[in-house]
Amino acid sequence: MNEKVICAGFGGQGVMSLGRLISYTGMRVGMEVSWLPSYGPEMRGGTANCHVIVSDTLVGSPVISHDATAVLALNYPSMVKFEHELIEGGYMFYNSSLIEEAPGRKGITAIAVPSNEIASEVGDLRVANMVMLGAYIAVCRPFTLEDVVEALREVFGPGKEKFIPLNETAIKRGIEVAEKAAVGS
Repeated sequence: MNEKVICAGFGGQGVMSLGRLISYTGMRVGMEVSWLPSYGPEMRGGTANCHVIVSDTLVGSPVISHDATAVLALNYPSMVKFEHELIEGGYMFYNSSLIEEAPGRKGITAIAVPSNEIASEVGDLRVANMVMLGAYIAVCRPFTLEDVVEALREVFGPGKEKFIPLNETAIKRGIEVAEKAAVGS
């Protein structure tokens, strides 16, 4: 396995949390991982992205440059900026709640995920990032839902365990959407 994932969006969308959870889950299952955050000076509303590598071999560099296997774009500027970082045959997961058009690049697989809509349906817009995570694990299969939930338990700890069911529901809904999209194509 050598997953190279770029998570990107606006500050406040949970981009860093999404990337850290992918990294932490990879670590839990015995993989080599790297998480490299990048964000503008603004906290909320500014740009935010992170490079995540989950590999069964040592990670030589945390930088992903034109060799991403997946991009998880939570907004339109992120999709446009990072679609050219994907390898041929890579996956572009994009938040179709905020992005009206699919990426224009040929040679990649675009997967529309209505992250904000689903997050609202499950009760909290803040879990849109977890919906996107669910779609990613359904398609790319770097680890199981159970692996992610166990990582959530450790990341949240006993003080925030009350948030695990909501996040797990959001991840499951992301998995369902991605599986339906795969069947429909």
